[in-house]
Amino acid sequence: MHVQAWLETIPALSIYLLVAVVIGVESLGIPLPGEIVLVSAALLASQQGHIDPLVLGICASAGAVVGDSIGYAIGRKGGRPLIAWLGRKFPGHFSGANIAMAERSFEKWGMWAVFFGRFIALLRIFAGPLAGVLHMPYWKFLTANMLGGILWAGGTTAAVYYVGVVAESWFKNFSYAGLAVAAVLGVASMLVIKNRAKKAHARAEAAAEQPDSVPAD
Repeated sequence: MHVQAWLETIPALSIYLLVAVVIGVESLGIPLPGEIVLVSAALLASQQGHIDPLVLGICASAGAVVGDSIGYAIGRKGGRPLIAWLGRKFPGHFSGANIAMAERSFEKWGMWAVFFGRFIALLRIFAGPLAGVLHMPYWKFLTANMLGGILWAGGTTAAVYYVGVVAESWFKNFSYAGLAVAAVLGVASMLVIKNRAKKAHARAEAAAEQPDSVPAD
């Protein structure tokens, strides 16, 4: 069976649910490839007409917002013992150095750490649970969580989908080449977005580290 014909047999509902669940679980604090799953699904939507990119973006956004909110509640209830337990279970992600870095980010940026964290893989995993552990006011967390989740999920879906559509139209006689180019351009788009988020992160951190000016005698 041709690969394209096989892909068309995958129920759209299964893809929507998969994306929402993987992103939601990742947002809980469990290291999963949420970004990879979302990019792959958006590329699939651009190649197969049975997947609605709007529904895909909504499901991804819902998974991000709900998952982060549940992670916040778990972190608020579990406190420091939860972070220690995660460190034992996932030492590569929840090491002491990573936790310290994330805590500094939250102390300096506040709610913006949640917003920008959605675009940075490591902070994306930490954001919900750590905001709860640090007792960030929920209304601040929810505001940043919704803005970041919708912009990240919706923006990623739209960018990758339209890149895939354009690439497919250019390479319609070479479907594998079109898919490969779409994948490369889609990943490049995400790298640009992440690079901008990291630069904004670095600027905010540098500004926060500037000592207050001392008045002259």
